[in-house]
Amino acid sequence: MSEAAEHSSALALLHHHHQPPPHPHAQPPASPSAAGGIVRCYRKGNWTLHETLILITAKRLDDERRAGASSSLAHCSPSAAAGGGPVAVPRSAEQRWKWVENYCWRNGCLRSQNQCNDKWDNLLRDYKKVRGYEARAGGGELPSYWAMERHERKERNLPTNLAGEVFEALTDVLSRRAARRANATPVSSRPPLHPPPPRLPQPPANPPPPPPLPPPPPPPPPPAQPSSMLVVLGAVEMSESSESEENEEAGAAEPEAKRRRLRRLGSSVVRSATVLARTLLACEEKREQRHRELVELEERRLRLEEERTEMRRQGFAGLISAVNNLSGAIHALVADHRNGDHR
Repeated sequence: MSEAAEHSSALALLHHHHQPPPHPHAQPPASPSAAGGIVRCYRKGNWTLHETLILITAKRLDDERRAGASSSLAHCSPSAAAGGGPVAVPRSAEQRWKWVENYCWRNGCLRSQNQCNDKWDNLLRDYKKVRGYEARAGGGELPSYWAMERHERKERNLPTNLAGEVFEALTDVLSRRAARRANATPVSSRPPLHPPPPRLPQPPANPPPPPPLPPPPPPPPPPAQPSSMLVVLGAVEMSESSESEENEEAGAAEPEAKRRRLRRLGSSVVRSATVLARTLLACEEKREQRHRELVELEERRLRLEEERTEMRRQGFAGLISAVNNLSGAIHALVADHRNGDHR
């Protein structure tokens, strides 16, 4: 039942992808935490398919919003800029991800901006792996990613749980971004047009022929069309890497402190392992020494037993010899006594 509900919610969100996006300049409502003083309780655990598609939709709308703001800034007249009119200021990465968080909350995805940022980076990493593998498997020599089981994907060092809906949504977002960049390149490099010369009053006499007008400026070169979708998405990767570098610079202090803690922890582990190894070696040496002492003590006890047995044997032999001598003397005495009686 849960899988059917999740599939239906995924289809509904994919239908939302094809709806016309809101106006790019529309500002999101203030977050509940900032407006009403309510602290948001963010959801933990794994992302569902519905939440992932909501995040991708939020990123697509954020890209369109930023592209609209950039185009309006590029087309504003110099007189309006000189007159002190309002000029759109590019938002920072933190503000953009806060906008994504607010959109996700309005659509039932209760995630924080840090969770959205991390999930987006993971999605791009998995998407690049799958897209690169599919490009290599286009010749038919390798099996398609979508036809493999989880263990086969794991053996090939590929993501095991990337859904087809997520892959298509990411392809749509990155294709739109690449198309906007390709269309914006010639506009930014177009030379400014010269204003037409002012009209001069016509003299009554026959005037000389006017000088020839300067030739019109050459038209801008047509935008370079990418040879394939891989080339377009390769340019998008560069923009994503620059955006991720900005996010990494913002949080560079925390990884540095974490690396220092890890280095201290590693050195303490090495010292503890060295002390433990030395203790085990000393214990083993003492055990061997105690065994040698026990063997020597046993040999000494055996020698003492042998000497004691030899002494007993010699004592019994002397006793037997004395008894034999005593018996011979008694026999001789008795024989002498009998011989005296006969006489």
